[in-house]
Amino acid sequence: MSRTVLCRKYKEELEGLDRPPYPGSKGQDIYDNVSKKAWKEWTDHQTMIINEKHLSLMDPSTREYLQSEMEKFMTGGDYEKAEGYVPPSK
Repeated sequence: MSRTVLCRKYKEELEGLDRPPYPGSKGQDIYDNVSKKAWKEWTDHQTMIINEKHLSLMDPSTREYLQSEMEKFMTGGDYEKAEGYVPPSK
């Protein structure tokens, strides 16, 4: 049986991650408060931002920027969107 979490992004009980995505307290916080669905959406969005802006993950400022955007994404803040991206209609 999968575990559930009260997802920070969706404000409802959803399936949780299988393990923390990062080491330390940040990873534990994500594990405890972010659903698989929200994490998948974030990683897909993060990939679009990295590709569009040609970001280097070797640069510490890029990692700080992505952490900040992740927080905004997960809490409903005004996060960076990929320019010109139109999500597929359902």
